[in-house]
Amino acid sequence: MYLYNELKKIADQYGVKYFGVADLSPVSDEILKQGGSEVAEYPLAITMGIVLPDSIVNRLPDRKNKAVVIDYKHHAYDIINDRLDFTASLISTYLQDKEYNVMPVPAGRKTSQEKLCGSFSHKLAAHLAGLGWIGKSCLLITPEHGPRVRWITVLTDAPLEVTGEPMAERCGDCNLCVEACPVGAFTGRNFKEDEPREERYQAEKCDKFLQMKEKPYRICGMCIYICPYGLKEDK
Repeated sequence: MYLYNELKKIADQYGVKYFGVADLSPVSDEILKQGGSEVAEYPLAITMGIVLPDSIVNRLPDRKNKAVVIDYKHHAYDIINDRLDFTASLISTYLQDKEYNVMPVPAGRKTSQEKLCGSFSHKLAAHLAGLGWIGKSCLLITPEHGPRVRWITVLTDAPLEVTGEPMAERCGDCNLCVEACPVGAFTGRNFKEDEPREERYQAEKCDKFLQMKEKPYRICGMCIYICPYGLKEDK
């Protein structure tokens, strides 16, 4: 518990709201397929999430406005990703200095253009750590902030206790994210561990939609905006 508390202190300094540890053994085959043996060799994942500013996300329906686009990309994407990457780097250095193996996985980076994904699923780690469930939008949904959280992961073999169990989905009959998607990228199916992502989400539709937009208007985020678990009025 001492090691966990020391790591959480580092994360707390940079505004990390969600912090947990996940056992990766139940999904080792899926991790191997996505990231390869160098990623799959780690037994645990430290997962961290920073909450997006509501005042920025709530303006996404007006994303044809250049100011809205710039604010979202800067404050809800670039800056928070930088904070997550920096925090993951500090935690990785701390653990490595104690002679544990670590691999920080970058926030918001695709390593496969074919699969349109990174080397490791941040939302999967958060789900396994008991911080939320994977919704019909294929985003990690937290009870308090919905999908309005960005995530990062540090893979490690440090002796940390797992913080929780996967949370059961709470989307029920809600299809707001499915209906809000401008290109119909979501099928409306609930998450199942034994089903490929394509059963729920056609990532290529989302990617083509964004690539067709003129710079700097390549954002959407309606699935993040519309989720009732995160939607709230500005204070």
